[in-house]
Amino acid sequence: MINRREFLFSSGLAVLGMAGMRSLAGSTARPLGVQLYTVRKQAEKDLPGVLASLRQIGYREVETYWNVYSHPAVELARMIQDHGLAVPSGHFDYEGLDGKLDYASSLGVRYLICPMLPKSLWNSLDGFKQAADQFNRWGEQVQRRGMRFGFHNHNYEFRRFGEITGYEVLVSRTDPKLVSFEMDCYWVTQAGQDPLQMLEKLGPRIRLLHLKDRKPGFPPSQKMNRQAEHFTPVGTGTIRWKEILAAAQSNGIEHMFVEQDSGDLPPLEELRISYKNLEPLL
Repeated sequence: MINRREFLFSSGLAVLGMAGMRSLAGSTARPLGVQLYTVRKQAEKDLPGVLASLRQIGYREVETYWNVYSHPAVELARMIQDHGLAVPSGHFDYEGLDGKLDYASSLGVRYLICPMLPKSLWNSLDGFKQAADQFNRWGEQVQRRGMRFGFHNHNYEFRRFGEITGYEVLVSRTDPKLVSFEMDCYWVTQAGQDPLQMLEKLGPRIRLLHLKDRKPGFPPSQKMNRQAEHFTPVGTGTIRWKEILAAAQSNGIEHMFVEQDSGDLPPLEELRISYKNLEPLL
């Protein structure tokens, strides 16, 4: 017996098939998603049109972000499902997250992800400890609602405070039963770390991935600013995707989202390039 979400998703695929897109269903061995922040300008003007374009490219999942929450949760979930897409994960800001727990539950996400810490917490170990303790509390609340809490990294978390980084504090001080991690492969690389080694080190703590590539010839940094932005579509940069995706499969990672914070080409074109380059690896 299938549940309501599976029924809606299957129905959405059937509708798309009638529209002449049958060949896209199941075109990747593992579903590939998009963080909607990539197409934020378009999504905030015409979300249904954006969802249709993403599904036509071949993407099967989306990860939501704060500005699309102007739609009621049930309406947003229905809109996504009606376009043959699933919504397993959503980003919810640290500040105000308490007030979004019920919204996330109504949206039907499996993972509620905090995408960034407030800047006031970036510059001290105490700030990262405070955040870790808050993550544990949210983890309990989220778990009671049938979801899983997680944190998405950038590069600032890898700044060293003596012998330890802020990210290491977040990992060591949080309960693995309550707090997961969504690893952004670009920002890990920009911070001077190796995403493959991170997957091997943290294992099941990492449950989701963000996929975006990095142009060659730029130094790493732990400061999040314009000088740290060297984005390029997946498969056109320096990150070792074949090895990373193989490790992700070994670790049982189920959800991976392409994201482009910004780029040289229109966002949908960059998403097409990323999909084309990723599809043979999935």
